[in-house]
Amino acid sequence: MKTNYEIRYASNPTDAKAYDTTRLRKDFLIQNLFVADEVNMVYSMYDRMVVGGAKPVNEELLLEAIDPLKAEHFLTRREIGIYNVGGAGLVKVGDEVFELDYKEALYLGRGERDVHFVSKDKQHPALFYFNSCTAHMTYPDKKVTKADAVVAHMGSLEMSNERNINKMIVNQVLPTCQLQMGMTELATGSVWNTMPAHVHSRRMEAYFYFECPEDQAICHFMGEVDETRHIWMHNNEAVLSPEWSIHSAAATHNYTFIWGMGGENLDYGDQDFSLITDLK
Repeated sequence: MKTNYEIRYASNPTDAKAYDTTRLRKDFLIQNLFVADEVNMVYSMYDRMVVGGAKPVNEELLLEAIDPLKAEHFLTRREIGIYNVGGAGLVKVGDEVFELDYKEALYLGRGERDVHFVSKDKQHPALFYFNSCTAHMTYPDKKVTKADAVVAHMGSLEMSNERNINKMIVNQVLPTCQLQMGMTELATGSVWNTMPAHVHSRRMEAYFYFECPEDQAICHFMGEVDETRHIWMHNNEAVLSPEWSIHSAAATHNYTFIWGMGGENLDYGDQDFSLITDLK
């Protein structure tokens, strides 16, 4: 197996106004999350969130404690949320084993134990997407499915934004230190998410887009309300969203995305909305 990581530093919104396409993609876009028998991750300076992916095919993959953590185990001072967006798989946590099917999630609290990723069928490997935040105490591990989620049905087909927001690793479902995660599924014919746009300076966010056909694309919008930018993305890619940035998207096809948040506030509704007509 192989573990790869990179560090992404936080940016000043004034500086980001001058970024060209290449710089925007270098600082915020996360690609190549799923490579056979590798764990790939980004250590972000936005609230110290780690965004990563693992694709076990021929062997079990250990979630290694990368050097920036300065710890014996990845979860020594961290919590993690894991989603399976591929074939059936297993997450081995110490002496426990959790089976995750497609679109099922797992929360793991802080603790000194190894975590391994396994596919049940290497012809249809599991794809494990994860977000991890620093943790001040230990909360119980828990598998979470859509049946456990707090579901908000929002939007309409007429407005091209009919969607189900599945709040899964959130404080209404289970206790966490700061990590909050969920999955938004857009209905056929809908392409817009998170509109009207908003920011929440109390926490950062990461978006992971999937279920988008390989010949289609997603346009992620970011930046300040009066100084927006866009990043074209494809299936199984993620993007970092700073605390000062909006985070929304439209695509050439309906899709699903996983949102993950870390910061000082656990209230999902703590958002500062902007009028659509104020976006520039």
